[in-house]
Amino acid sequence: MRDSESCRIKHTEEQTELTEEKKEEDEELREEEEKHHVKTEQKALKKIRDKKSFTCPQCGESLTNKQSLQIHMRVHAGEKLFTCDQCGKPFLWGSALKNHLKVHSKEKPHSCPICGNSFSLLNNLKAHQKIHTGVREYMCFECEKTFITSSHLKRHQRIHTGEKPYKCSHCDKRFIHSESRKGHERIHTRERPYMCNQCGTSFKLKAQLKVHMGVHTGEKPFTCDQCGKSFAQSAKLKKHMRIHTGEKLHECDQCGKTFLWDSGLRSHLNAHLKEKPHSCSCVEGDFHICRI
Repeated sequence: MRDSESCRIKHTEEQTELTEEKKEEDEELREEEEKHHVKTEQKALKKIRDKKSFTCPQCGESLTNKQSLQIHMRVHAGEKLFTCDQCGKPFLWGSALKNHLKVHSKEKPHSCPICGNSFSLLNNLKAHQKIHTGVREYMCFECEKTFITSSHLKRHQRIHTGEKPYKCSHCDKRFIHSESRKGHERIHTRERPYMCNQCGTSFKLKAQLKVHMGVHTGEKPFTCDQCGKSFAQSAKLKKHMRIHTGEKLHECDQCGKTFLWDSGLRSHLNAHLKEKPHSCSCVEGDFHICRI
């Protein structure tokens, strides 16, 4: 009896010890979990702090890491590290130079399966293909205008915000788009780098040359979806569309009459200029017959 009781007591003691050990293990595990949780929270907070700390002091743009911020700051500093050995054009990024070199090599490996147009970059092909599909997934919440690419939307939104990040290096004039600044700066430099290979006419902007080339090729890629009439320039198509929409943008400040075209308003204003409200009634032919 004593032996069995002794065994029972011993077993109870062992169970108690095991329970105590389990409690200690659970406590240690809980402490470890709490430490891990705290560390995780600290890491998350550090990431948030780090993310906040990598903000450009010039434009307020947030960057993911210190290196990205350093690279971004070159934009404001105007630092240009990569120069094309063919034309001397400088670039901030090596990747931009690599893409630019395809212009000289005329390498266009990416072809559109619908119209056959070729592009040097795959992204340019993808953006182009949206013209065929009609996909315009980026919408401006200010005016609900839609765009094919996010970059086009971003450029458009500057119209609403009034942001003009591009300043002329010769004067204080600022621009919404870098291309506009580039074109403006050529007024100062008198540079016209884009020459027509048909007639030798030079242009400040590549877009101007492209429009001009339509004179020689007869190409009219912009078609009205209402009547099918085609135009060489998108601006002319936009003006034409007013016939269908009835939109009248040009208003006479003398009488309030509105016109589809600025040319119509100009002709109308000439009519006001020719008006003679204080005319003499005593006129016969070219002679005044009144006597004072």
